[in-house]
Amino acid sequence: MSTLTLTPIKMRHGVWQALIQQNGTGVPQIKVTHQDTDVPDVKVTEQGEDGGWLLHVPIPPEAIADGVQVFVITDGTDDEKLGDFTIIAGEALGDDIRGEVALLRQELDMLKRAFRRHCVETT
Repeated sequence: MSTLTLTPIKMRHGVWQALIQQNGTGVPQIKVTHQDTDVPDVKVTEQGEDGGWLLHVPIPPEAIADGVQVFVITDGTDDEKLGDFTIIAGEALGDDIRGEVALLRQELDMLKRAFRRHCVETT
């Protein structure tokens, strides 16, 4: 079992950041993968005296594409998954949202008809 815990912080300027807390000593060995390929230039820097470490994961340009892109963060010493993050882009997202809105509109129309029928029947 890993002695590391991962707390996501933010994504800004193409770099995803998280805070790593550990029970042991030394620099945590972190591995980040996207589509079973290691993400290059991942950095772990000491955050302060409390034993925290700041994880910087630069998003490779080739990973920005239509659909859902998943990045998996693992402990490099025992390959235990610590967390993940996703990037969603392109038309795949738009189709999903438009489909959900269309369903909501249909349900709202059905409720309006039922309410109107109820008002006519009770007057």
